[in-house]
Amino acid sequence: MNSTPMRTALITGATRGIGREVARQLKAAGFAVFITGRDLQLVESLQSELGCPGLAMDLAEAEAAIQLFAAVRQALGHVDVLVNNAGFNKAKQPLAMVTTEDLDASYAVNVRAPILLAREALKDMAAHGSGHIVNVISSVAHAKMENYSVYSTMKYALHGFTGCLIKEARQTGVKVTGVYPGGVDTTFRPNARPDYMRPESAARMIVQCITAPDDVVVHELTFRPIVETNF
Repeated sequence: MNSTPMRTALITGATRGIGREVARQLKAAGFAVFITGRDLQLVESLQSELGCPGLAMDLAEAEAAIQLFAAVRQALGHVDVLVNNAGFNKAKQPLAMVTTEDLDASYAVNVRAPILLAREALKDMAAHGSGHIVNVISSVAHAKMENYSVYSTMKYALHGFTGCLIKEARQTGVKVTGVYPGGVDTTFRPNARPDYMRPESAARMIVQCITAPDDVVVHELTFRPIVETNF
């Protein structure tokens, strides 16, 4: 009889694109998953498909991350894997058009929420001496592009945080991975890009990091569609 407990995972931004495919693939790999996203209808649809708990929540709200993690702990008992996938980019626009509200909204979702969730997860995981925090950042953190000043700034911030978290978390046996995907054909983009990577492919790369042998940790993973040249 196999007495190995089922591993658990929280995936943010799970109702579309990469996050949805990560949730599907982790569920197929035997994980107990908890999903979250802003759209209640999409959350409920994926819950029905996967037979998993979930919660519709806007991580831009100041207390949302803490409330979410508490709900996940109540539903799953503990969290083995956190996938910080939720992201926000209002538009590709020049700096002259950026407003204070744009900055605050981008910071709330792209920086504050993953930091707070990582904080809560690390406390939970450190008590068990194991766990894995995955921050889905963006290859934009390795590039410099016009009209992406706000989004790039927030992703650079998450990149910096992830590097520090790697060193702090490893002292407690917790793995940390920063993921830097290039162009993926998802609804995150205003126009379809069938020449870019499929969400399933990007998710597979992430899941491979999560399911790597216990004695292996991928600290940084950068991957791009073969047609991409903006780096």
